[in-house]
Amino acid sequence: MKKMSAIGALAGAIAMLMAGTAYAKTLKLNHNNPDDHPLHKSMEFMGDRVEELTDGEIKIRVYANAQLGTQRESMELVQNGQLDMAKSNASELEAFEDSYSALNLPYIFKDEDHLFDVLLGEIGDEVLMASRDKGFIGLTYYTEGARSFYANKPVKTPADLNGMKVRVQPSPSAIRMVELLGGNPTPISWGELYSALQQGVVDGAENNPTALTSARHGEVSKHFSFDEHTMIPSIVVISTKVWDELSEEQQKALKQAATESAQFHREQWNKASEASIEQAKKELNVEFHEVDKAAFAEAVAPMHEETAAKSEKVSDLIDRIKAAGE
Repeated sequence: MKKMSAIGALAGAIAMLMAGTAYAKTLKLNHNNPDDHPLHKSMEFMGDRVEELTDGEIKIRVYANAQLGTQRESMELVQNGQLDMAKSNASELEAFEDSYSALNLPYIFKDEDHLFDVLLGEIGDEVLMASRDKGFIGLTYYTEGARSFYANKPVKTPADLNGMKVRVQPSPSAIRMVELLGGNPTPISWGELYSALQQGVVDGAENNPTALTSARHGEVSKHFSFDEHTMIPSIVVISTKVWDELSEEQQKALKQAATESAQFHREQWNKASEASIEQAKKELNVEFHEVDKAAFAEAVAPMHEETAAKSEKVSDLIDRIKAAGE
């Protein structure tokens, strides 16, 4: 009898163990930055938190350096349910969901506080969920600071961009912005940009200061101009198919981990950006220039009305974002 009881207890323990691991799932998350980048560290933070919050039921494996495909390829895989998660940004995502175009407008955000009030509030959540029927939803936003122009000459006024071939992301907003400023927008993938700058395929690019050091663009572009035209966030997305397979408790835990990682990222990003500027100055001899932002803002002002005309939904988002900064 004792032997049977022992066997029964063992069987029960095994059943409980199996029940505890039956829902364990490791989500694959792909992005195109190096593994020492603040974005990578923030995604790993999210993975650690969701594993902790779900007692190991949900784990995230983060793949750096576009190991599972380019940013665009990753989004298409996520839409099809062939990849669990990816990091993209609002610039590329507007091609999948037009709500993101409101976030891409030049000078729509007054400052960093305005940006975070919008992104981590009701408006930001609305945009993240707008793509549900398109195969993915957003989980959270990661700041990448303000984007500015860099090249082998200072860009202090819009006139300095006349005729310049400027690398942009494959985004209608980015292309239109450079057109209005007098430049020649040239979409090129991130991985090809260093050689394009080096070989003169493009004359310049636009991004935040960390691009000068993490991607070594400061080796081939020696002037960075703080026009700070856009504050385009990165977004971590998850396949709708994968999201719907999670329990309500798991969804809540993943959302909490994502939000906490966004707050963690904000602090890490600002430190990294300041460090990159100093490193670019000292090690790469990059010169930094202050500019008259008003001239740039005036040149691209038509974009606000043009984008609002796309739909009532986008127009409403633009009005609410601006009102949040007043």
